Amino acid sequence: QVQLVESGGGLVQAGGSLRLSCAASGRTSSTYTMGWFRQAPGKEREFVAAIRWRSGSTAYADFVKGRFTISRDNAKNTVYLQMTSLKFEDTAVYYCAAKPFLMATSADDYNYWGQGTQVTVSS
Repeated sequence: QVQLVESGGGLVQAGGSLRLSCAASGRTSSTYTMGWFRQAPGKEREFVAAIRWRSGSTAYADFVKGRFTISRDNAKNTVYLQMTSLKFEDTAVYYCAAKPFLMATSADDYNYWGQGTQVTVSS
């Protein structure tokens, strides 16, 4: 089992920044892919970004390219999502997820999930 705990959410004005953290514990592996997803009220959960633990290769949804950056600290078993130039439409619960091996953008492919952290952007 892998446990994931997100933190760093909050209320921010449009144009502001936040950094989310996801601390992983349990049977983690350097072969894993870590992802960030988000879900706004009344909408489906959508892919935001992902990173491979070992290589550090990344993938982003088009709507966050240039604004969000995913990174990892292997020593701390922690993945980050640095969010800048936040928009009202970025308001959502943000979830951290983990899966073995290959990069994926579908939530159905991820095996482990955190409890989520709320990000609210005021316009």
